[in-house]
Amino acid sequence: MYRGTGDGRWEDEEDLFVIDSHIHFWDASEENIIHEGGEQFIRCFYDYHTGFTPAEREWTLEEYRKYSQERMIEDLFGNGAVDMGIFQPTHLEEFYDEGFNTVDTNADFAADHEDRFIVNGRFDPREGEEGLEELERQKEEFDIQGVKLYTAEWLDDSKGWRLDSEEAFEYLEKCVELGIENIHPHKGPTIRPLNKDAFDVKDVDDAATSFPDLNFVVEHVGLPRLDDFCWLAAQEPNVYGGLAVAAPMAQNRPRKFGEIMGELLYWLGEDRLLFGSDYALWNPDWLVETVMNAELTEVQKDEYGVELTPEVMRKIMGENAARLYDIDIEEKKRQFREDAITEQFGLETHYETTDSTTAD
Repeated sequence: MYRGTGDGRWEDEEDLFVIDSHIHFWDASEENIIHEGGEQFIRCFYDYHTGFTPAEREWTLEEYRKYSQERMIEDLFGNGAVDMGIFQPTHLEEFYDEGFNTVDTNADFAADHEDRFIVNGRFDPREGEEGLEELERQKEEFDIQGVKLYTAEWLDDSKGWRLDSEEAFEYLEKCVELGIENIHPHKGPTIRPLNKDAFDVKDVDDAATSFPDLNFVVEHVGLPRLDDFCWLAAQEPNVYGGLAVAAPMAQNRPRKFGEIMGELLYWLGEDRLLFGSDYALWNPDWLVETVMNAELTEVQKDEYGVELTPEVMRKIMGENAARLYDIDIEEKKRQFREDAITEQFGLETHYETTDSTTAD
């Protein structure tokens, strides 16, 4: 739970339960790369990392290619910045022999700390009937509540697909049937060598209208197409914004971060935004603190009529994700007072609370 470090403006506020809604456990080691696109992809990732990370917190490229479970656990939970994480898979099997960041690898990792992680699945409508069977397997084996969709992923001669296609609708219908309610399409910056247009946010429009019982969490809030995303989300109440990629701008471009947050809060409101670090693109052990101490300028406050108040940030940093994923925050706090991660990092005091009421 975020408590502040004593040098920011939140140290006297009530604790915030932080759910990092966008994390990965990837393998971009040289021995796993089978296509030049795999090398281009991880180097583009690394450029994003170095571009928005404090110099003293940057990883080396070799550290970045493949990291251990132990490092990830410490980076997420070691200083208590994050309480839970949601795995968002990205297979990229055209580029990586064993995949880049797969559902099964994430599930194996999460099994050792199942109360701390949520594992999302994925689908690709170009995989036809076999892909539908695979989606059913993911639900049966891992009880997935959401899917991460990478519409610019390559497959054979295809360099992308659309969420509003007939084939994609068949998969969304399957999600409804299986009770997979949270759809996380990547609609943000391009990663080399993928195509920018294949990440365009426009195909979310018809999908969200056609499937009102599903929640479409648009990852990266459509950047660099923020305006398109905001207009779309304003009309579709089941469209949410994932703040991964937007969040680290609080570090190097705080006025830009304020502009993004002002637009999002103006158009979507505080109930449809989810914090995500995009780990290991960026580390939540510094990013959470940076985001929590970001402020809008006076001009931005006046223009948008919003502020990053404790109530707003409490929702963005955890409560909104908890609602989508049926997480009982008070029950989790009680569980975490004595779990293995709390014991490992000495977080017993971190999870102390004066609120002894029973969760609703």
